[in-house]
Parts: sequence; C-alpha cells; structure tokens
Amino acid sequence: MQSYDVILIGTGQATGTIVSGLLQSGFSVAVVEGDRVGGSCVNYGCTPTKTLVAGARAAHMARRSADFGVHVGSVSTNFSEVAERVNAMRNPATEGFQAWLEEATAFYPGWATFVDEHTVAVGDARIRGERIVIHTGTRARAPSFPGADTVPWLDNKGILDLTELPDHLVVIGGSYIGLEFAQAFRRYGSDVTVLQRADRLITREDPDVAEIAEEVLRSEGITVETSAEIARLENASQGPRVRYRRGEREHAVEGSHLLIGIGRIPNSDSLNLDAAGIETDSRGFIKVDEYGRTSLPHVYALGDVNGYGAFTHTSVHDGQVFMDQVTQPAAGTADDAATATPRRTLLSRTPIHSMFIDPPLARVGLSETEARALDRPVKIAKREMRTINRAREKAETAGIIKILVDPETQLILGATVFGTGGDEIIGMMALAVQNRIPYPAIENTVLPHPTVSELIPFMFADLQPLS
Repeated sequence: MQSYDVILIGTGQATGTIVSGLLQSGFSVAVVEGDRVGGSCVNYGCTPTKTLVAGARAAHMARRSADFGVHVGSVSTNFSEVAERVNAMRNPATEGFQAWLEEATAFYPGWATFVDEHTVAVGDARIRGERIVIHTGTRARAPSFPGADTVPWLDNKGILDLTELPDHLVVIGGSYIGLEFAQAFRRYGSDVTVLQRADRLITREDPDVAEIAEEVLRSEGITVETSAEIARLENASQGPRVRYRRGEREHAVEGSHLLIGIGRIPNSDSLNLDAAGIETDSRGFIKVDEYGRTSLPHVYALGDVNGYGAFTHTSVHDGQVFMDQVTQPAAGTADDAATATPRRTLLSRTPIHSMFIDPPLARVGLSETEARALDRPVKIAKREMRTINRAREKAETAGIIKILVDPETQLILGATVFGTGGDEIIGMMALAVQNRIPYPAIENTVLPHPTVSELIPFMFADLQPLS
C-alpha cells in the first residue's frame, strides 16, 4: 500500500493553493479525481458561464447600439460558435490543470471511498494518508416533482453541452444559477420563462433588490412567474410541459428545453464516510470546525462540501485556512503568539458574493433585511444608480447601492452594490468590512472621476437610522 503525507479527494478551486503549498513544503501528495479536474468552477461554473454571459452581453449591447447613436443593422447570434468559445475557455484550463497534477503529484483517476480512518480506495488501489482532504464540492439537486423521471431536463452541467439555441427555455428556480442562464439565453434569442416557488426572486436578497432584478429581466422580455408551485412535469409535442399552481388556479407552460435550478447537494454520499467515522449534518454536509477539521482531526473537508460557503472564493479561502494549519507551527510561548501571523479560520471571513446577471448584483456582510433583525442601532445610506452620472453616461441606470454602518463604532456592517460595475466595486467595501476600517476613512478618500465608486465616500453624509 502506497502512503502519502496528504491525500486530496476532489480537485475543486482550493486544489491549486493546497497542492502548490504542500509541494513547496516537501509533502508527498496524492490527488484523486473521478470527474473533470478543476471542479465546478472551471468546468460547469465560473469559467464557462461567465464566458456565456459575456457573449450574451455583447449581443445585448449590439441591439442597443442605436441608443448611443451607433447603427449596426440587424443582429443575429450563432449559438454553435458561442458553445465553441465556451469550450475553448474551459477545456484547456481543465486539461492543463490535470497535466500539472499528473506531473507534480501521484494522480489517481477514479472515485474515492474510505476504507478506514487513514485508508482510501480508488478502484483496486488502496492508499494511505497521514492527512486527508475532502474537496468534492456539490451537485445540482435533482427534482422530485411528479413526472420528473419521464421528462428530459437540464441542470447547470447539461445546459452547457447544448450546441443549438433553445426555442423556449423554461427555468424552474429564480436564484443565482437560474437567472444568469435565463438572461443569457434570452439575449441570445431564446424565449425564456422563469418559474419561482417563492413570492419573489433571489429570496436571500432584500425585497427591493429582488424587485429591481425582476424589472430588469421583464424589460428584456423574460416571463417571470412567482408564487408558482410546480404540480407536475409532462411531455408535450415540442418538449417539456410544466404545470404549476398559483393560488387556486393551475397553469401550464411548454418549452423546448427545461432547466432546473432548485439548489445543490453535497457530494459526500459516495465516500463511505461511515467507514472512517466522519460525521455529516442532516443535509449531508460534512461537519467541520473553524479550521475545516472533521470529526477526525487529521481529515479536513474544504469547499462547498462543508456547507460553509458555496463559492469559488470561499473554497480558495478554505484552502488557505488548511495551509495555515499545516505549515504554521503552533506558538510555544507568549512571545511566539504575539509575533506569529494569525491563523485564518472559516469563521474569520466576511461573507461576500456576486450574482452575474447584468447589471451585476454584489453584496458583502449584512443585507438591510438582516440588519433589521439585529438588536442594536444601525444606520443606512442608499443611492439609486439612476442618480449616478457614470451610470447615466453608460446608459446603465438600473440598480441601487446600500451601505449599513454601526453608528457607535462607525464600522461598516454590510453593503450591496447592484448596478454597473458592482461586482468590482464591492471589493472596496469588502476590504473595509473585513479589516474593520471605520467609514470616515472611506469618506476622506479621493476616488477617480468619473466612476460609480467615487460616489460612495459621499453616501455616508446621508446615513439615516433604520426605521
């Protein structure tokens, strides 16, 4: 049986950080992967979807060209060329990543299962690790609607394999994945219908933010049906038919393709975790402490599979947390503790995310809704994007900026930037929140004109108590 210092099961986005750091520190490393190297981000998430979104925006802006006095005639799209560009972005990244792992580590293609606390089986091979890292991510939740087993449907993976544009894409699920695909395919030329069970879209965001997002999507010709309870799925002459209820009435919509985006589940069920005594919660996420350690201190679970984040950036940070544990010696004296670099933890980061509809929606820290639930004073400043010159110059005026602060400490508790450039601007706010920079420091910062971000220092003069 071959033994290694570290076995890494799965190759999500913490992999580069982990493997590079371990090799530089002299560790022997085995990597196990049964699917495409690179995890969701490279293969089915960030890289291909943002490539798809970028092309959709190009088509959208070409159709809007007359708004700027530029006349280009009719605009058409060739979706097979779009698909080629998507694959040209993700396939080389995957292939290059795997080639590096095969050269730098002991690479085991196949699915891993635990044999005991230190042993993993991959096919006929048995390998032993002093430390084991589970980095297997999540997958799309399969639907349990009546008829789902008889109707063809797509998840976030399957939709990226399309080479022809759907005539009518029906999307079940009105959150991040569903709405990004809905807007992109509408801009490429598909008819699109979004069915959302809740009474509004993107329920994790504030109601007014969700309302703006719905207005944007409707303005582009997307049909949005909220409070839509799925009754059953059926096959129709042209493709899937979805029957749904709103109140007492039943409705139906037929499409050529059906995308289901109703959440994700952890890839923990095939690992035979019981053989090692590794605990999971009721949803299947692997239980970890603030350092990513499972119920076995030598086994770590990083990335989406631990339930502490659902994004590439949280996965990468999990990898940094792990490397701190592995490479930083524990402080032996008070002087050591005083001079040592603080170890990162999963709990030390401030939640941040971006949703890549157009315009992008980004948030760090608390939302207004979450702040209202706090038993403490909070102040808020708001500014609509239509009041910002840079947004008007670009003719991209949909959206809103919100900043929440603690009036006693002057610390920023959270910010939402929904509008042009929001996915980049949020980084400035994240720096302030994470490092506990009082808002007067931003208020006194000179930012370049003309930009959207230059208005943020002036927003603090408009702070008002949450009512």
